[in-house]
Amino acid sequence: MGRTLMELIILTSIIHIVDTLSYSVRLNSVKSGQVALSLSLFNLFVLVARTANTFQAPLIGGIIGMSIAHGLDPIMDMRKVIFASTIGTLIGVLLIPSFLRIFEKAVKRLEVTGSAPSLVVEALHINNIKRIIKSATKPSKFMLDKLRYREIPKRLLILNALVTGIYTVGVLAASYSAILVSAENRLAVVASSGMINGIAAILLTLLIDPKSAIITDQALRGKRPYSDVKALVVLLITSKLVGTLIGQVLFLPAAQLIAFIYK
Repeated sequence: MGRTLMELIILTSIIHIVDTLSYSVRLNSVKSGQVALSLSLFNLFVLVARTANTFQAPLIGGIIGMSIAHGLDPIMDMRKVIFASTIGTLIGVLLIPSFLRIFEKAVKRLEVTGSAPSLVVEALHINNIKRIIKSATKPSKFMLDKLRYREIPKRLLILNALVTGIYTVGVLAASYSAILVSAENRLAVVASSGMINGIAAILLTLLIDPKSAIITDQALRGKRPYSDVKALVVLLITSKLVGTLIGQVLFLPAAQLIAFIYK
């Protein structure tokens, strides 16, 4: 079970690194003006980040199944996985400056290749990997200076934190609730994980993305300064980080609620 847990922790960290980096893509779309190409790659990142949680299910299922067989309570293992989402978010924050430099080049290259799969294959060439590594840069404090944080709606940030909390623990809570129900209901509660994460993804799409897009579009049309988009990205990532911590609070009540529904 130890190896499975480690694989799950690594996968969860990677999922949240990608998800965090996807927030920063808005900065490139405004700065470069190549909105369509930036959005094309942005949508690819969002798709990967918001569907990759489904790959957690087999690993979580293995841990839960082993725990049930041996009469163990894997709650601490589940909390370690949630903590991995927090660590992944923090790593993503540190990688943003390097990612934006690479992403800017990728957008320009996409204009030439005309295909995202071809771009990915090209990026995996050893020489290009070396160039990507050399493009690494450290975050700096001046990037956060003189940003108009008050111009970003607080309701948007609260919603992002709450939805991120649900998104973070959806699969974990549904899987853990299998321990809290009778044997005949276990398959049903585990299957509900896809529905929970689907609802979270819909909420992100309906409540978070449109408002973020409005602020980004206003910056593109000169109605807002570029710094507002930077403030938006910084605050969304901060609220995402808070959301992963909220996930620790939501986890057990969510599992108990799911178990109650299926009892």
